[in-house]
Amino acid sequence: MTFKNELWTATSGDLRQKRTVLPTPEISQEPGLGAQIVIDPADRKQAWLGVGAAITDATASLIWKQTPEQRHALLSELFSPEEGGFSLIRIPLGSCDFGSGEQRRDDEYGRTNYEQRMDESKASSSESLTPEEYENQFYSYDDVPYGQHDSALEKFSIGEGTPGAANATKDLRYIVPVVQEILKINPAVKVLASPWSAPAWMKTTGKMAMGGRMRFGEFTGNGFSDLDRFEGVYAQYFVRYLSAYRKYGIPIYGLTIQNEPSNAAAWPAMIWDFKELAHFGYRYLRPALDKAFPETKLYFWDGSLNLDAEKMLDTLSLKEARVFDGFAFHVYEGPYENLLKFKRFNPDWELSMTERRCMMEDTVEDASHIMMGLIGNWLVRQGVSSIFLWNLALDERGLPNIAGSTGRRGVVTIDHSSGKVQRNLEYYMLRNFGQDVVPGSIVVGSTTYTQNGYSGGLGSVAFMAPDGSIAAQLYNPTDEELRATVKINGVTGWQSVTVPAYGTVSLHKTNGKLNQSHPRKDEQFKLNPYPMNHKDDMAPGKE
Repeated sequence: MTFKNELWTATSGDLRQKRTVLPTPEISQEPGLGAQIVIDPADRKQAWLGVGAAITDATASLIWKQTPEQRHALLSELFSPEEGGFSLIRIPLGSCDFGSGEQRRDDEYGRTNYEQRMDESKASSSESLTPEEYENQFYSYDDVPYGQHDSALEKFSIGEGTPGAANATKDLRYIVPVVQEILKINPAVKVLASPWSAPAWMKTTGKMAMGGRMRFGEFTGNGFSDLDRFEGVYAQYFVRYLSAYRKYGIPIYGLTIQNEPSNAAAWPAMIWDFKELAHFGYRYLRPALDKAFPETKLYFWDGSLNLDAEKMLDTLSLKEARVFDGFAFHVYEGPYENLLKFKRFNPDWELSMTERRCMMEDTVEDASHIMMGLIGNWLVRQGVSSIFLWNLALDERGLPNIAGSTGRRGVVTIDHSSGKVQRNLEYYMLRNFGQDVVPGSIVVGSTTYTQNGYSGGLGSVAFMAPDGSIAAQLYNPTDEELRATVKINGVTGWQSVTVPAYGTVSLHKTNGKLNQSHPRKDEQFKLNPYPMNHKDDMAPGKE
């Protein structure tokens, strides 16, 4: 086996190198100095879906307010298969904490405009709002006052107006037009949707924020069938959502039942225990999807791994597990090895990491260990097929955010006044995968010298594309350069390369066409982060 074309790049943790193209290493019959990395195409593992990030209302508002030229350049850089090759996006099904604050519920709430109300000297508008005003910032797709029911979902709406128009509401103001433009650039992008809360009238608290639970077992229609229960109505809520998005040319690839089911956060949130998730998926949601959208994937969990895994698995029957196509999880907290228990419980589940992000003040070491080590190395080696980071874009302050959870940063940073763009370490982690690894590839075996991805020596992940092309990434979790010597099993010769501190070397070998595009240059503007609030995670190994 030989390859006509090769591309080797280096990215350092401090971003002094940003997918810098390296000279193709010479082939030697001797391994040379450094850690020996053997890529084994015969050792085939999971299929690879790709990488991406969340298009929240906050992210979409920043992108939509760019000039059309800026917006098209950024989205092409990220999602075009000829450039960054991102292939996945996650969108909130209703409000989450990262909202633009410019959305409205029904006119009966009489809300004032967020931009007029926001005090720029504060980290969040929530500090200057009454509890009622704070709650009314958030929207679902069927908002009626608590105490009323809309069991027929007659008021269901993902928004009013023309997508992207100044008077458009809810998802039509920013999320839908941005996703439509992404799909024009790359129609193969897959969309995962996750709700943060059911409509307030379906919950025990009558509020979208601060947790609360579904009104399980209660009847909301004129009858005693499953369709008359709140769970039955909520299942139809998902179906109506899929139908509404389909009308705007946006197919939804997959769903989770609840973002962070154990988190009673100060923003839209809802509590589900393991059995409730399993029962709702088995008895209500999967049957409703099978009637209308049978190809839509359904993922279990969608929260962090700091849970009682044994209790979850004892609760979940295999009959219930089989209505779910995969296991979705976040990696804000461990023990991360809990993932292996779910993988072994149902080997047919696709493993999907659906959320993680860095803080604006994270050190180079911490950010590198999270992105390149834990996510880009260890999780992929343990069977993960898809990676979704949190906000694709936030501004130079870590905004917009309507719930006070400040200090976060996006995959890219967009200056809110000029639309200029800077790229963070998260961008380069995703681009390493998106540019070099074709969706539909298979993860294959490769040598590693780190057991957890972020300590020890060099780590590696490797892939084989449908056409036989090979891609791999080497990660250095230390503060000094490390030397590696690489060989593909069955191919004569070794190639030696230096991997930068807290950084990666990527390689792509093919007999076809190489994607040799370069990340666009950062534009200059000053970062002005708001003070961090609600810190709920840390670097791996520092729990």
